[in-house]
Amino acid sequence: MRRLLRKPVRLVPLGFLAVILIGTGVLMLPWADDAHRWTPFSTALFTATSAVSVTGMTMVDTPNYWNNFGLVTIMLLTQLGGLGILTGASLVILAVSRQLGLRNRLLVQAESAEFGLGDVRRLLLRIAATVFVTEAVITAVIGARFWFAYDYPPGHALWFAVFHSVQAFNNNGFTLYSDGLVAFSRDPWVTLSLSFGSIVGGLGFPALFEAVREWRRPGRWAVATKLTVWGSVALTAFGFGYLLLAEWTNPDTIGTYDLPGKVLAAFGQIALSRTAGFDMINVDRLAEESYPMLIGLMFVGGGSASTAGGIKVSTFFLLGFAIWAELRGEPDTTVGRRRVSTASQRQALTVALLSVALVAAGTVGLIVFTSHVRFYAALFEVTSAFSTTGLTVGLSRELPPHGQYVLTALMYIGRVGPLTLGSALALNTRRRLYRYPEEQPIVG
Repeated sequence: MRRLLRKPVRLVPLGFLAVILIGTGVLMLPWADDAHRWTPFSTALFTATSAVSVTGMTMVDTPNYWNNFGLVTIMLLTQLGGLGILTGASLVILAVSRQLGLRNRLLVQAESAEFGLGDVRRLLLRIAATVFVTEAVITAVIGARFWFAYDYPPGHALWFAVFHSVQAFNNNGFTLYSDGLVAFSRDPWVTLSLSFGSIVGGLGFPALFEAVREWRRPGRWAVATKLTVWGSVALTAFGFGYLLLAEWTNPDTIGTYDLPGKVLAAFGQIALSRTAGFDMINVDRLAEESYPMLIGLMFVGGGSASTAGGIKVSTFFLLGFAIWAELRGEPDTTVGRRRVSTASQRQALTVALLSVALVAAGTVGLIVFTSHVRFYAALFEVTSAFSTTGLTVGLSRELPPHGQYVLTALMYIGRVGPLTLGSALALNTRRRLYRYPEEQPIVG
């Protein structure tokens, strides 16, 4: 364990890469293909990366291309990817707190649900218990629903429930239905259960544990918890209202639904669009004005140390508070009567701008490799891959190999990049015994 904690920044991406390569090899075998043929390397690599990075983008029709062995492999890769993200983030936080010095260790410890360096085993057990209990609850609810309401045989209902509960909690978008989960968009038992799993998995263990422990006194939450919880509520509410209005009369999505159906389908799609890639409505048939909103929500993503991707909710809202303080002429950025350090603001800005650069570069690359792709379609696919959301307008299946490799690289970078970069920036914090003279260049 000590050796692991010494260089977690290097070990986390290498560990994910190793699992991806193993998964690629397994999925290439004839035992995984429904037609019992060797799966092309690019298809297997794309699928394994999508599963381990908990994205859910596909190049093939998942239920009809893969047999049960292949589907079980995808589910296990998803579970390994989700647990690896949570435990890897946990170990990185503990390692960072060890190397930052006493003062900063206390600050980091306060932001990470009060776990100390001696609590690694307890922390990992608590994470595992949260994962499996949540997945068990979702499995029980939707399994019973499939059995009693849709007349699935018991074994069939259990398999479908387990597969989708794993995907939901880990914020992955693989599904056993060719058209996504559109058929269940007006079923509250299925939609709300999967939304619950996605929200819990997307909050991240620091925010989740502290919010549960101090649910009666939210004013005592750490800044990171406040930003994550209240920010997630705000983004979900905004996205829900926006999508509901934009798609209200669209006959290809929710235009023909009754009022309860419209509300449920819009909420389910937004709850799953921010972090997971399930289609509760036909995403490729959305009104034009819905795509910019979804792109923005996917780019922000979920909570830190969670199964969600993106730049993270806390990063987005921290930058918002910094902008607000600057507009008001305040000398400090404050959140809930707490002053945010300049180092944290610079780290947030670095993560956000580098993410924008990666999305921009990926979009340009996709357009270059596939000349007929529209800009918005390319931007949507690239953002979905980088944020490990998994929503698609169908472009990923039409791309040539070069385009598919671009999305594959973005899924991997989007999964391990923010964690690696964030921990590297924290570990790179150091004191300088001198300062240069200050100057204020013209801005704007």
